[in-house]
Amino acid sequence: MRSRPICALLVLLALFPLRPFAALADVSFQDACGHTLSLASTPSRVVSLYGSFAEAWLLAGGELVGVTQDALTERGLSLGEQVQIVGTVKEPNLEAVIALDPDFVVLSADIASHAPAAELLRQMGIPCALFRVDTFDDYLEMFAVFCELTGREDCYAQYGEAVAAQIDAVRAAVQDMPARRVLLLRAYSSGVKAKRADNLAGAILQDLGCDNIADRNEHLLEELSLEAIVSEDPEFIFVTVMGSDEDAALAFLDERFGADPAWQGLTAVREGRLLLLPKELFHYKPNARWGESYAYLAEILFPECL
Repeated sequence: MRSRPICALLVLLALFPLRPFAALADVSFQDACGHTLSLASTPSRVVSLYGSFAEAWLLAGGELVGVTQDALTERGLSLGEQVQIVGTVKEPNLEAVIALDPDFVVLSADIASHAPAAELLRQMGIPCALFRVDTFDDYLEMFAVFCELTGREDCYAQYGEAVAAQIDAVRAAVQDMPARRVLLLRAYSSGVKAKRADNLAGAILQDLGCDNIADRNEHLLEELSLEAIVSEDPEFIFVTVMGSDEDAALAFLDERFGADPAWQGLTAVREGRLLLLPKELFHYKPNARWGESYAYLAEILFPECL
């Protein structure tokens, strides 16, 4: 359903009656948009409108009654026949969501259509929360809420604390190493942009002590200047791909820079350190695999340490 808040609310109110929130609250928390939510008991009819968060809810020992299509196409989750597909991550079908009679709906604060969707759900008395996960700390905070809701401390220990220990071990191994000069790029089928530490891969690079030239060169974010890249001469260039057509995105990058002698003369290109990062670890939220994401980059950047 496309986001037309007022009209959509009137239609949904006509189709589905309002219901009150539970009066007794056992778990209270604030979501990424500042909304405070209180739930009285373990939610049993949960709908996730983002595949990554659906996976995290399952890792926390929860059950699902509805997910968006990306839970299957991107996360590859094995879901029973009783779990309904309620549209796509960008265009969730709110009528289908409400028809499932959910007692908790999980949304993403980074997806434009989810904020108005959450507002409609709140208006109808359906508990919902928006989360934002760009760093491991973000994941751990969200996962702690999920495990508190499910009452599964064992899941938090296995998929939260144990992963934190993995990351701490990687950090400790490389903490005395000199900073590596890097450039992080995100390629599309029709463009390429420099990325800083406000995304998953960039945050990990920063946490590992790297000097991402995009973090201190604002103009690189506005216009990807080959001259500016050459002047910095990064030791490593990491590429993440946005969209389903990875080949087209890489072809665009090659068409934009590949034939230019200045690009070919970059240390990272010349020495074979222009590297494509796997989507499952650096584009999709890695959830229980955050430790793998850290180790993957650390082994490239500091092979002598690991």
